[in-house]
Amino acid sequence: MEYVYAALLLEEAGKEISEKNLVDVVKAAGFSPDEAKARAIAESLKDVNIKDVIKNAQSFAAAPQAAAHAPAAEAAKPKEKAHEDDSKKEEEAAGGLASLFG
Repeated sequence: MEYVYAALLLEEAGKEISEKNLVDVVKAAGFSPDEAKARAIAESLKDVNIKDVIKNAQSFAAAPQAAAHAPAAEAAKPKEKAHEDDSKKEEEAAGGLASLFG
């Protein structure tokens, strides 16, 4: 995860996302750098415009929120039913206790 953060920091600073720069940022943050990971991240981000990716990710994040509200309302229904079942169990238990005390 630290390499992703390092890449974001380098992008924001306008620096090249290279193996050396990633290692330097990770080291400066107090982590033990792994040059193989840094190399892999640098290679995988070579032709990626991070600002465009972030911009597109923000627009995708808004769409699921609208769809999330409908299932939330449906999820409340079983909870209400479960609550009714609990109160029935409590009544039955109270009735059983009453028979113990006559």
